[in-house]
Amino acid sequence: MKKISLLGSTGSIGVNTLDVVERNPESFQVLAMSAGSNVDLFAEQVRKFKPKVASLFDTSKIAILKERVADLDVEVIPGEEGSIAVATLPEVDVVVSGVVGSAGLVPAIQALKAGKNLALANKETLVIAGELVLKEAEKNNTQIIPIDSEHSAIFQALNGEKKERIKKIILTASGGPFRTYSLDQMEGITVKDALKHPNWDMGAKITIDSSTMMNKGLEYIEAKWLFGVDTPVEIIVHAQSIIHSMIEFVDTSIMAQLGLPDMRVPIAYALTYPDRYECDLPSLDLASMGNLTFEAPDFERFPCLQLAIDAMEMGQTMPAILNAANEIAVQAFLDELIPYKDIAELIRMVMQNHSPSPLNDLQDVLNADQWARDETTKLITVTH
Repeated sequence: MKKISLLGSTGSIGVNTLDVVERNPESFQVLAMSAGSNVDLFAEQVRKFKPKVASLFDTSKIAILKERVADLDVEVIPGEEGSIAVATLPEVDVVVSGVVGSAGLVPAIQALKAGKNLALANKETLVIAGELVLKEAEKNNTQIIPIDSEHSAIFQALNGEKKERIKKIILTASGGPFRTYSLDQMEGITVKDALKHPNWDMGAKITIDSSTMMNKGLEYIEAKWLFGVDTPVEIIVHAQSIIHSMIEFVDTSIMAQLGLPDMRVPIAYALTYPDRYECDLPSLDLASMGNLTFEAPDFERFPCLQLAIDAMEMGQTMPAILNAANEIAVQAFLDELIPYKDIAELIRMVMQNHSPSPLNDLQDVLNADQWARDETTKLITVTH
């Protein structure tokens, strides 16, 4: 039986991970779990899965959690200390990181330092500190297994192949809800509009990132770290979200991974790798799918995509700046403090105000992250 720690259990990745566990009780056991602030759902999860350790990042709600699980034999640890305890529990085989945003970085690094294999859905971990994270994994002889559907697809297509035989990686993108919008239509987008993803059921922040295509930009950076920073990565819009990504090899052969848009499939693969377990999920009916379409991304309508590519090319602290500015800008949009089009403009301004510097250690990452958050907040205050 594989023993699991789950970071971010109340988010979409966490909920789907627990569904996979519940469907395979003979194969998986959740020994530790953490959540952000959703104490109601988290208390229900803790009561159902009965972990040894539970952590809530929102320290103001710890008393509520302790009261609701008082009859259980579970250690409740608050804040970042609790997240790290969940990530490093000695008995655990694999840590699933489903945390949204840069908050996933420190627990992920601590998990690798503790010798844990990392099933990674938190793309920001590699976006803001890719080189440091990969060095930690190599030093401790641990594996990073991607959960993002695109990177899982590449990981699966590469199985048995050599990275040096890759000609290019082809990342597919749904295009989000505004794929066919004109520039004029993009002016009036509301929060309600942006939270309607055509294919995937995700949390609010990731859904907004998908609508701006920043999500694909972050995945571009993540793919570079996972599969080789010098490996060419092409982004193509595939509205049906059936082909999750592809690899073209040096002989021009292309390997693709297909499946219905259901995160339980890449989660199950990450948990069972290098094996595969039977999933009680619907199969892909190709005959009923009709046409699968492909188109080039529109960088004018989706400037966040180009900003992410630029940040990776500049390197050093710039991807951390991009990510932090995006997190603050997206939250400001969700809070209706800024219009939709200003998400990209704020990120651009913050990047222009930053001089990239080397990332020698974790503190350099955290300093860059905090600077970008402060700078973005200041620009929102001044311009709005």
